[in-house]
Amino acid sequence: MRRLSAAFEVRPGVPYPLGATYDGRGVNFAVFSENATALELCLFSPERPLDELHRLKLQDVTQHVWHGYVPGLSPGALYGFRAHGPWEPRAGLRFNPNKLLVDPYARAISGKPDWQHPLTTLKANEQGVEPFDARDSGPGVPRSVVVGDGFDWGDDKRPGVIWRRTVLYELHVKGFTAKHPDIPPELRGTYLGLAHPAAIEHLVKLGVTSVELLPVHESASEGFLLQRTLSNYWGYNTLGFFAPDQRFATGSRGEQVHEFKTMVKALHAAGIEVILDVVYNHTAEGNELGPTLSLRGLDNPTYYWLDAKNRARCRDFTGCGNSLNVPHPQTLKLVLDSLRYWVSEMHVDGFRFDLATEVARCGAGGFSRDAAFLQAVHQDPVLSRVKLIAEPWDVGDDGYKLGNFPGPWAEWNDRFRETMRRMWRGDERQAGELGYRLTGSSDLFKVSGRRPMASINFVTCHDGFTLHDLVSYQTKHNELNGEENRDGASENHAWNCGHEGETDDPVVNALRDRQKRNLLATLMLSVGTPMLSMGDELGRTQWGNNNAYCQDNELSWVDWNLDDKKRSLLDFTRKLIALRAGQPTLQRRNFFLGSTLEDSRFFDLVWFRPDGAEMTADDWHAPHTRCLGWFLGGDAIATREPNGQKLVGDTLLIFMNASATAVPLKLPEKRWGESWETVLETARDQAVVRRVNAGEVYDLAGRAMVVLRHA
Repeated sequence: MRRLSAAFEVRPGVPYPLGATYDGRGVNFAVFSENATALELCLFSPERPLDELHRLKLQDVTQHVWHGYVPGLSPGALYGFRAHGPWEPRAGLRFNPNKLLVDPYARAISGKPDWQHPLTTLKANEQGVEPFDARDSGPGVPRSVVVGDGFDWGDDKRPGVIWRRTVLYELHVKGFTAKHPDIPPELRGTYLGLAHPAAIEHLVKLGVTSVELLPVHESASEGFLLQRTLSNYWGYNTLGFFAPDQRFATGSRGEQVHEFKTMVKALHAAGIEVILDVVYNHTAEGNELGPTLSLRGLDNPTYYWLDAKNRARCRDFTGCGNSLNVPHPQTLKLVLDSLRYWVSEMHVDGFRFDLATEVARCGAGGFSRDAAFLQAVHQDPVLSRVKLIAEPWDVGDDGYKLGNFPGPWAEWNDRFRETMRRMWRGDERQAGELGYRLTGSSDLFKVSGRRPMASINFVTCHDGFTLHDLVSYQTKHNELNGEENRDGASENHAWNCGHEGETDDPVVNALRDRQKRNLLATLMLSVGTPMLSMGDELGRTQWGNNNAYCQDNELSWVDWNLDDKKRSLLDFTRKLIALRAGQPTLQRRNFFLGSTLEDSRFFDLVWFRPDGAEMTADDWHAPHTRCLGWFLGGDAIATREPNGQKLVGDTLLIFMNASATAVPLKLPEKRWGESWETVLETARDQAVVRRVNAGEVYDLAGRAMVVLRHA
């Protein structure tokens, strides 16, 4: 960029768009504050970012938007705001021009908060009110960056993967690439590392259709973590809703924007969608005692839920100190503008909303399917056409809302996760719940008019045990987090197969390998949208840590050094995903009817006992039902492609045996199929293809699954 001149003038500018907009000759700045009495634009030296060179008053205000145009300024310029106004914490007003503020609409941010400087307020007095703090926070606050629009998207096209074919892969940009030996060292841990052919090759060969990236919005680490020499590795602590996180870029002066776009373009070229895990429920400013970095200093009562009795305090539905006041029109606009920016300018394909119940709270703070945010997204011509996934809970009162979001939303289904874990652990009384989870959770999603794809099925995710640890540890081991193992979920429905942690016992390890295959197979063979967690296909371990949010090190990174056992698991997972991709029978568009269609021979769904008889109501409620089968009639599950082509899948018969001992399965009588052949077994790495006729006995090993295809 050009060097800053000795002086700048501020012209009136325009109130839209918000943020810093370069037009080729200068930059327009626009920032909202309803309660401020004055706004100052601060410009910093590009060579010495700590040096504040100019403070320019934004003189013009249009409908609470302060704006000004600075000729001669160009991309790469560093800036921030200082807001003047009343310091009345009990009224929710926390204006303090001594606190430098990040632009909420900044498209890039340079630097991280430096806790050696006065980012937080002074301690409250005896009346519980914080005194005005005259200390300057400027040297410790990140700088907003002016960004240009130039990028050659070429012939970039969205993959447009339809829901029933979607296989999600949740990954962390750095964790996935930091140790990959085929990615150049300088690119490991970055957007460009994920764009590298070696990273994309793994995703393509694995067969996933969509990557769900852990937060890539600019984030900040909490002060208490930095004191422990840790950091917020996951990134669920947003500072800038428009800015790609500089942690994953080779530079912080706009490079992060260009490199993020490069990553998206490369993934799209490989046919892979990009879904962002986004955090619009809270920000990095924490509770009322947290740092003043952006929204709090610009207009605290606009952007945050405040306690009705004492507006000096934040309401906290998130467990993170504050809650974004999404019902407020300006805050709603901020969220929607951010989402549209990521779709329109950054070309992402959808979003997974962290603690999504919070963004749908309104009125006195209750959840509503008619919340302004949900209505706005529903009618938005851009956002209503991308994939929308809710984490349907928060930690506030009545915050668990699985199944309550309207169309077109899909939802993380934690009941699927817990049911599969309990079933394979061998718990009693799981069959009734299992039947719903295997078939798309119609009890949760059908009433709202949604289809099976609305259920995001998973057995592990970033939050909790990895797949390997789920079968290797009975309890959490989070000591390295510095909280005396108090953090993280205590109930994980895990089973260590008889030994806590790693072991050389071949019997225990063989059982663990089988349990991994069982859980993966159940995930991919169930109706709904499967989500695989990064590295589970490789047996990734976190050594029993089930809350590795602060572990930016080898504990959390994927280890690409594969032995024979890990290669075997990878090969099994690839074949499993390929089986799902090649079977329309496993990609149901609608919920089961339990009957035939007009031109089908078979019922679409039938449940069987091990003796070949159909299951009864008593079987579903029996405490010891651990072995059962389900029949999927291929011709009854025919689907049509957009071009009108009719796809008919194979008729499949799947049995699972979660008991410890082998079970002799008597295959159903001929009217359900005369002859069957094995497609997949979890009792071993490779399925042994064999033919079994109706009425014959198939010995299914303990803790194993088998998939049979009508021959």
